[in-house]
Amino acid sequence: MNIFKDMIYVQKNTFKKSILSFKRSWPIIFTAVIYMFINVLAINLINLLLRGVLSIIAGFIFAIISSSLISNYLYLLYNAITYNRITFQNFKDGFTQYLWKVYGIFFIAWIGSYALSILLDLTGSAGVMLYSLIRLLVLVFLNPLPETIYQKYYSSVDSIKYAFDFIKENWLNWFVPNIILFGIIYLVTGRLVEDMFTTYLVLDFRLDMLGIIMFLLGQSIFSFTMIYRGHLFSLLSTSTRRKRMYMNRLYED
Repeated sequence: MNIFKDMIYVQKNTFKKSILSFKRSWPIIFTAVIYMFINVLAINLINLLLRGVLSIIAGFIFAIISSSLISNYLYLLYNAITYNRITFQNFKDGFTQYLWKVYGIFFIAWIGSYALSILLDLTGSAGVMLYSLIRLLVLVFLNPLPETIYQKYYSSVDSIKYAFDFIKENWLNWFVPNIILFGIIYLVTGRLVEDMFTTYLVLDFRLDMLGIIMFLLGQSIFSFTMIYRGHLFSLLSTSTRRKRMYMNRLYED
């Protein structure tokens, strides 16, 4: 099977599964409202209660809360992709499911950012451009890190390594649909998703009819995109091109 035929097979298979999962897991769209509420509440409480000396631990607490929300969203995606449904119990369990794995990755990122900031201070005005370039490279080469977290049983460090190796092997099949889907999100909402751990789109939520429609449309496209990524990762990470060639011939026969 050549590269073009393999891509058609992979994307066709992924699209069918994603449609089914999205149809049966549509409530995931509305988690955006819950996550926004928790974020706003957490920020206000932290600013109110953790003042003075206590402000030292504010960053730690907010990182835990952020990791918990990401864990929750990834667990919902796991159930949507694995079982084609999400339940309220999944939602309750999700806050702790991948909490420490996500937090571990954040901690590694913090260490990396701190070390990088020291180096960039020495580069002068070129530091800003270099920092943006490094962020872009991380976004590209570790792009499937969220899917690695909830589909593979690796530690935080090993998850980073696996995501990098996955991209090296599957960059074409991965990036073509991702560029298309996130391009559609940008065209519809005007929002560019630059954080691989985004759990919802930050939109101008207005309570008029147009505002509600745009909110639901934007979150629907984003949710479908994340489900699509999950099914795509599942297929690519558990098969080789040769295996897919065999499966394609089997179904054709």
